[in-house]
Amino acid sequence: MRIPAPNLWPAARAGQRFLLQARRREALVDGHKMVFLERGAPGAGSPTIVLIHGFAAMKENWGLWLQRLPSHWHLLAPDLPGFGESDYLPEACYRYETQARRLGQWLAGFDTDNIHLAGSSMGGAIATVLAHKLEPAPRSLTLLNSAGIPEHAQVDIHAPFTSDRDGILIPRDWKGVYRMFNSVGTGKPTVSGLAMAGLLGPDLLGRTDALRHIFSDMVADALAPARYLGPDTPPLQVQWGDRDVITPTRCVDWFGSATPHAEIHMFRGVGHLPMLETPGRSAAALEGFVRRHSQ
Repeated sequence: MRIPAPNLWPAARAGQRFLLQARRREALVDGHKMVFLERGAPGAGSPTIVLIHGFAAMKENWGLWLQRLPSHWHLLAPDLPGFGESDYLPEACYRYETQARRLGQWLAGFDTDNIHLAGSSMGGAIATVLAHKLEPAPRSLTLLNSAGIPEHAQVDIHAPFTSDRDGILIPRDWKGVYRMFNSVGTGKPTVSGLAMAGLLGPDLLGRTDALRHIFSDMVADALAPARYLGPDTPPLQVQWGDRDVITPTRCVDWFGSATPHAEIHMFRGVGHLPMLETPGRSAAALEGFVRRHSQ
């Protein structure tokens, strides 16, 4: 039985935006109203960083990075179509390649050739596809515990794929919300996990049908991102938490053969979301990488 609870998230979201000095903006992409945060503006010497959130998440996941990245950088954090404040359309497709195409259309409206992509989990999978579709190509690509990466070399990346992660990632009741927020960390209960469950629970429990649809579309071609990784991949940074129970660390081995040029950061004691669990270290790693590839 669901316990009625007030949805405090809209007020908290507005408060966070004010503190971050970020602007809420809207665009129309493939029939979806897409809401995004923007801080700064494109300009000479100012890289544009596109921050792409994961499944059952939203643009606000990047708030701790927005606090730490240079104030003169141009930062864009969208709610992907289907999530957050952006539209979900029951008849639409939400596969990785489709979402990447939508983001490419959106980014075409910004006057910059100094774009850097960063994606978390599902957002990493979408960023991987997008990095190989954008023209001109992004200056760099950073993946945080990315989805779409095989767990061992023997996986056939063209074969049908099944996943049991929907039991964790699509909460159906308050117990499921609690389990989700503690699973995407190190797997252990935390004060922040409990707080996030209380804050975001009402919103998530209202999205069950949409999340099932989107998850099904993701799994329909779950390893598509792995087919793009190779010699033509832009400069690549990989950030991973070594306690992740969603995308295990053995996924990182794939990059050794697919993209041996990748810069890899393994964060000890961190789970699935480095930008939330160790924002200082993860943002510093990104900042250094972007600076090296913005020349």
